[in-house]
Amino acid sequence: MEEFKGQPRLPKFAVPKRYDIRLKPDLSACKFGGSVAIDLDIVDYTRFIVLNAVELSIVNASVSFSPRRSSKVFQPSKVELIDEDGILVLEFTETLPIGVGVLAIGFEGILNDRMKGFYRSTYVHDGEKKNMAVTQFEPVEARRCFPCWDEPACKATFKITLDVPSELVALSNMPVSEEKVHGALKTVSYQESPIMSTYLVAVVVGLFDYVEDHTSDGVKVRVYSQVGKVNQGKFALHVAVKTLELYKEYFAMPYPLPKLDMIAIPDFAAGAMENYGLVTYRETALLYDDQHSAAANKQRVAIVVTHELAHQWFGNLVTMEWWTHLWLNEGFATWISYLAADSLFPEWKIWTQFLAETTEGLRLDGLQESHPIEVDINHAGEVDEIFDAISYRKGASVIRMLQSYLGAKPFQRSLASYIKKHAYSNAKTEDLWTALEEGSGEPVKKLMDSWTKQKGYPVVSVKAKDQKLKFEQSQFLSSGSSGDGQWIVPITLCCGSYDKQKNFLLQTKSETLDVEESLGCSVAACSWIKLNVDQTGFYRVKYDEDLAAKLRHAIERQQLTATDRFGILDDSFALCMARQLPLTSLLALMGAYTEELDYTVLSNLISTSSKVDRIVADARPELADNTRQFFINLFRNSAERLGWESKKGESHLDALLRGEILTALAELGDDQTLNEASRRFRVYLDNRNTPLLPPDTRKAAYVAIMQKVSTSNRSGFQSLLRVYRETDLSQEKTRILSALASCPDNGITLEVLNFLLSSEVRSQDAVFGLYVSREGRETAWKWLKDNWDHIEKTYGSGFLITRFVSAVVSPFASFEKAKEVEEFFAPRTKPSIARTIKQSIERVHINAKWVQSIQNEEDLADAVMELAYGEEY
Repeated sequence: MEEFKGQPRLPKFAVPKRYDIRLKPDLSACKFGGSVAIDLDIVDYTRFIVLNAVELSIVNASVSFSPRRSSKVFQPSKVELIDEDGILVLEFTETLPIGVGVLAIGFEGILNDRMKGFYRSTYVHDGEKKNMAVTQFEPVEARRCFPCWDEPACKATFKITLDVPSELVALSNMPVSEEKVHGALKTVSYQESPIMSTYLVAVVVGLFDYVEDHTSDGVKVRVYSQVGKVNQGKFALHVAVKTLELYKEYFAMPYPLPKLDMIAIPDFAAGAMENYGLVTYRETALLYDDQHSAAANKQRVAIVVTHELAHQWFGNLVTMEWWTHLWLNEGFATWISYLAADSLFPEWKIWTQFLAETTEGLRLDGLQESHPIEVDINHAGEVDEIFDAISYRKGASVIRMLQSYLGAKPFQRSLASYIKKHAYSNAKTEDLWTALEEGSGEPVKKLMDSWTKQKGYPVVSVKAKDQKLKFEQSQFLSSGSSGDGQWIVPITLCCGSYDKQKNFLLQTKSETLDVEESLGCSVAACSWIKLNVDQTGFYRVKYDEDLAAKLRHAIERQQLTATDRFGILDDSFALCMARQLPLTSLLALMGAYTEELDYTVLSNLISTSSKVDRIVADARPELADNTRQFFINLFRNSAERLGWESKKGESHLDALLRGEILTALAELGDDQTLNEASRRFRVYLDNRNTPLLPPDTRKAAYVAIMQKVSTSNRSGFQSLLRVYRETDLSQEKTRILSALASCPDNGITLEVLNFLLSSEVRSQDAVFGLYVSREGRETAWKWLKDNWDHIEKTYGSGFLITRFVSAVVSPFASFEKAKEVEEFFAPRTKPSIARTIKQSIERVHINAKWVQSIQNEEDLADAVMELAYGEEY
């Protein structure tokens, strides 16, 4: 028995081939009963069967193993459930015969309220609160619903039968094969599934309505939602039908199942889950309301739907062999979701927006406490934490870098052959590289190993001397320390025009390029030189002073593409935080963007200004007002161009930008914005359909209202709570929660944080209210400590708890606070939060060093004054 404890994986002496599962959920008592018969191939002599189960009561008398070739039935002498390892060990008195047999197990379980395994979600129908039963099995939670070999490589077929109340809708991965009604209960049987992994099995039981359509080759597609919200599923339905057709072409392989259901679940921890044929979503990621959803909500629905449907091929049909290769699923689905969205909505300029994904990947991967794309997983409890910006965003970014290097056509051809070769099976990262090498003739594995097997990425420094450019790579760390990684870096560069381009691989620490020889122009004659053209590479660039000044002028003269303008700003901000560029230089560069019109660039300028605003207030509080004035001036042009109301026929990107610009001005305390928001909000309170406050500008108005709220002036806060309580649109609720947190008054901040833990906020949504104002940091930290036991109990395992830690801890900027955080968590660390605690403390150290460096900048006060008020000061 002991030998099976503490192991990362199950022993290999038995292989499941088919599951026959029967479940009977009791929605009022919140429990379920069930039985499973597993066709099992015993491949090695053993007296044990070891599989996964957790928090289930096993009916010992029901457990048996019946070899197919004999009439003998083996009953275990010992049945032991080891919860900490999530395993069920069956010990038999004699050795089991080699070959196929049936393992039968009866069990009972709880429909939990923790949004994992087989759980309950609540909804209101005709004024009455009801439960629905839902599954969420990825990564390692199928074992909470039925005993199984809960590892991605243990693929089998699944035959599912449900006993449920007659009036409810019961869905699973496959279409219904038979339904029998016996009075108040009905038995629903589903067709047997193709071969698949346990984490993709799904069941949903509740009261739903749907909209339906078909793809051109006859696949039935439905979007299910709560009764009364069915029209909000139409946009996602349109996207899904078009996307299935697009992927069928791209992968040269039709969608493998007869139907695809997508369903909105009120309580849902992640954004969505790609269960084969039954994709589950949180409401905000699937439902779109023409009247009350913002442009940002529409884009989110499109990206999430295209992401989940990509998994039907990349993940479900071809599955990673183990969680080490999770990035193959998530990085790839993230990348191709943009490809699909770009095909469906070219006017969204989605590949420019993709840079926001890359930035998040670079931000996390600039930490010493980052991890490689391929990460060893030694315990089921460690899996949740790698559903992060490395697996998704760095993963997607290195795929984009590789596709850009190999070319779109060879890349697509190779992917189609990879899917064909590994369909209904499992694959590792190396298998993808092999397919891409065969299809392109390039040494893909050699090139990519440096990006997936080691953490971090390089900063490429470039200096001009005579006619030569000298390139040098070193590992970039936000702390300013130097790491020792080295990469094979695909360098692209342009000189003075996008027609003059040079590409090469930087395979050593440094290299020199003769510009005249390579590009036929001299360094001096080049009006600008830009590396990492269009930001397709996952690395940062540091220019010498002259090259940086030339790029700044090129930005002012609008000579660079939006992606390159974005890259220069983002790299400069990162270098400034790492203390490799003075804040005065960053601010001067930001000043070059006063005429900027592009949504993605401005969005990055907004987040940069918000971070700089906070750090200046910590380091040099006396300069805070002038810095804010400079930022207000930066955004004034756009705010005036866009106004508060949408214009007929305007672009999707203008609608996105309007909300972000006005929210930024509200947070910066711009009087004009605060007053206008207040006026419009008053009208909105009396008429929720007023054109004065369309969905795109609501968050800005809510943030503006909260800037003036205090314990002695609570009316704005109370009005927002009223709107929160009256709406049944999840998107509206999350908009309000994120705005409430922005209040600078500590008394109100504490009330908001307590409200997040109340029954009025679904536990999946509490995280939206954690991003408090700079003034509220200390209040939030004390609140987190006071409520830690409750938070841990509610969110204990699962990735949401990591958000509590990072949101509350990361914004601090002092060494003392880092020490205090470390001491608090020392006795409270668990595998599921260990990495996040270390990363958050590292961010506090980075902020503290940045504060010190800004305190030592001598010319900063004059520079800020000049930027805020021009020459006249």
